[in-house]
Amino acid sequence: MLVPIGLIIAFIIVAYVARKGMRACRWRETRDGTGQSDWLCVQCGATVKGPSGKPPERCLRPTG
Repeated sequence: MLVPIGLIIAFIIVAYVARKGMRACRWRETRDGTGQSDWLCVQCGATVKGPSGKPPERCLRPTG
């Protein structure tokens, strides 16, 4: 009984810690047909160009 509870707790901890810098970002993609996309974070308004289908890996939210 302790093993399943331990696995659930471990999963929750890993999910919380993993990708900590992206927790607030919600990326939306606008494709332009050339293999590149404009990515817009609907949380903070940051924009970036990048490959289609692959959202940015870091939060680009302005600090300060």
